[in-house]
Amino acid sequence: MMVFALAWQLACLFASFSTLTFTHPISGQAWTDAWDVVVIGGGPAGLSATSGLARVRRNVLMLDSGEYRNGQTRHMHDVIGNDGTVPAAFRALARQQILRYPTVQMANATVTNITGNASTKFTIQTSDGNVFTASKVVIATGIKDVMPSTPGIAENWGKGIYWCPWCDGYEHRDQPYGIIGSYADVLDSVFEVHTLESDIIAFVNGTQTAETIAKVNSNPPAGYGDWEKKLQKYGIKIENRTMASVTRLQDGSVVQSADGMTEYDKFLVTFTDGSTIERGAFIANFPSVQRSGLGASLGIPYNAKQHLKTDGQMESVVPGVFVVGDANADNSTNVPHAMWSGKRAAVQIHNALEQERSDDLIKKRSRLSEEEVDRIMGRDLLDIYSSEHTRIIEHIIVVTFAHAILEAAVLIMSFQRMDELEAAHNGPRVRGAGIRPV
Repeated sequence: MMVFALAWQLACLFASFSTLTFTHPISGQAWTDAWDVVVIGGGPAGLSATSGLARVRRNVLMLDSGEYRNGQTRHMHDVIGNDGTVPAAFRALARQQILRYPTVQMANATVTNITGNASTKFTIQTSDGNVFTASKVVIATGIKDVMPSTPGIAENWGKGIYWCPWCDGYEHRDQPYGIIGSYADVLDSVFEVHTLESDIIAFVNGTQTAETIAKVNSNPPAGYGDWEKKLQKYGIKIENRTMASVTRLQDGSVVQSADGMTEYDKFLVTFTDGSTIERGAFIANFPSVQRSGLGASLGIPYNAKQHLKTDGQMESVVPGVFVVGDANADNSTNVPHAMWSGKRAAVQIHNALEQERSDDLIKKRSRLSEEEVDRIMGRDLLDIYSSEHTRIIEHIIVVTFAHAILEAAVLIMSFQRMDELEAAHNGPRVRGAGIRPV
């Protein structure tokens, strides 16, 4: 009976092991806390970087605050294969496709702080209190346009009032048109839109001054020789009065051509003197700033337009930190280029990580560390440890082991019983004699 009780206790002990939860062996953290790369921002640039890294099985986490420069825009244009796509639909489909790759996770979160460096790994903190670590960081947080306080401009941004003629201009071609911004920037806009528009009024809000003219003449941009004469030749009317408001009279998302290729927005511009002018659409020249201060907090310098400086590989002056899309300083702010910059960074990051790993392989000791084992075997093995199927298998193994112990105990008890019966029939053995008494 003592043997049977011991076997039962052993079975219970092993059964208790099957209820343990297995976690990532590195620093005792769950595997979702440590990543090869954390991508901050879920617009076209961030999605492209995440996709490029997923395609080579890098463990990548994308954190998206849900703030986008083109968030209010009706449709994307000049994006091959996605001309006329709603931006939110584009992002949703991209997420769905990228999440098919098992080394990717995405979360809706705002990053508030980045610390560390490429040697010790970066620590990324979010506003909801989560903390992640990564070997590399991609900043894809974009920029935001600084709107004037004039009522009606911010409210209609991206819907007949826009900054990019390639993105929105064609749908408003050959309509009464306006340019909003400084007198110094008008000719640049004319260069961009004159093949689309001929009836153009520039609303410069009191900036047509001797000071503005002298400033432009002292350092004229490319193409600005005799710039005021060029404005006259193009037939541009300069409206220097101050705009009091912009009121929508007609919605181009409702009133449009049958094929959707022409949108008929209509706006009423009211000046401070009470007079008004109607226009069908506007291009605007407003300053822009970084949407996030993360790059500056890491010490990445700005260029003159408040964009973060990078090299040709999208890497900043902070090793291991890459900046892609509108946030960086390569001065090309559109969806195709944002996607290209994200992919460029992904390629560079992947190669850099593997080069670093090759150096580690040379330096490492003969026995692999837990981190090396994890990196070689991949995250899939860790997923298996935490799966429901594995816990079922553990229970089966424990029960089988306990059953074997019980069978052994029964067998031992049988042998003991046989000895007792034999002794009762033949008499007790003489210890050490090896023979029975006569």
